[in-house]
Amino acid sequence: MSARMHLSDAHGSQQRDAGDRDAGARLTVAAQVLALLADRTRLALVQRLAEGEADVTTLTDACGAARPAVSQHLGRLRLAGLVTGRKEGRRVIYTLRHGHLRRLVEEALSVADHQLGHLPPHD
Repeated sequence: MSARMHLSDAHGSQQRDAGDRDAGARLTVAAQVLALLADRTRLALVQRLAEGEADVTTLTDACGAARPAVSQHLGRLRLAGLVTGRKEGRRVIYTLRHGHLRRLVEEALSVADHQLGHLPPHD
């Protein structure tokens, strides 16, 4: 085997290793996002925010949780980079950071509908 082929093979191996690490990191982050959304209150908050921006009072009404709990959940979602907030006077207005999250929640709710028998299964 020539030195050139050997170096080429080593470089390909390094690329595969980097790709494996990237894939592993991607799966880890995806699992973290799904774990964060595995809470009913946070899921309800994201579902409501998928309809448009809202303040804490609106979000509290939408998810039926106590205001302090809603604020804590919003804090976790904000720290995870899933929602953003901006001040308007004394109020903070929250919005989803990515449209991907809206689609993820819609798909999760569609799966729930199928599981509950509200919709016929499809692949």
